[in-house]
Amino acid sequence: MSKNARPQEGTLSLVATPIGNLEDITLRALRVLRECDVILAEDTRRTWQLLRAHGIEEGRAVERLDDHVARHKADSLVARMRDERAWMALVTDAGTPMVSDPGALLARAAIVAGVRVESVPGPSAAVSALLVSGLAADGFRFVGFLPREGSERTAALATLARDPLPTVLYESPNRTHETLSDLARACGPDRRAAVARELTKLHEEVLRGTLSELVERTREGLLGEVSIVVDGGTASAPDASADSMDRALDTAMAAGMKPSAAAREVAKALGLDRAVVYARAVERAKSG
Repeated sequence: MSKNARPQEGTLSLVATPIGNLEDITLRALRVLRECDVILAEDTRRTWQLLRAHGIEEGRAVERLDDHVARHKADSLVARMRDERAWMALVTDAGTPMVSDPGALLARAAIVAGVRVESVPGPSAAVSALLVSGLAADGFRFVGFLPREGSERTAALATLARDPLPTVLYESPNRTHETLSDLARACGPDRRAAVARELTKLHEEVLRGTLSELVERTREGLLGEVSIVVDGGTASAPDASADSMDRALDTAMAAGMKPSAAAREVAKALGLDRAVVYARAVERAKSG
């Protein structure tokens, strides 16, 4: 079968779409969006904007697939692909599906049911941010959005601080300054980082510097979609680090955790003795 022929079996195509500039889409992605039976879209309004920009309008069936729909209709969508040989294209609001957006549940259900699942690759905000950050190395780690609060956030920050690879994460513009402040406490103020906003769009901007510098530069807030890239640390942080322990404890207690809870989470995240960490937490709580 030609690679450009219509699939002879039910298929779920995971189609990457532009993260900003509507020209950033592959010829294959445009063909799939023209020829598939149904386009499943996180936000149908955003998807129609893309389709119209590329002259794809006549006869297209576009259905919403947000988190709620995915949870309640995944089985029926899979049945249409399996039993009716429907060809469905899954797109997100921007970038590559399955990366910090709805759709993973549907893809897993399709795979379990034996439905053919294919990737139609293209733009990714995480990769684009890494490229323009100046921090690209032999690999990187992508974490999506950090946990919002509590012990999960503390543990995530501690893990990020020790990772030897650059880490890419997403953040909302109104929380970027707070997250950079937390990163500076966890990783140290001199760790290199970059904040990329509105990638590929008219007002694209990349701020580069140390975490402490970026905290100051974002104090007045940002607009637009934001990706943050943090340079790698050292994997040997547990004994390198009274400093790492102190930063993790400060982050945990600044989030409202009591010394005992902060010590438990930091000891677990950094692989340290809990009694030692607790003693240090009590000391820092008294001095703070």
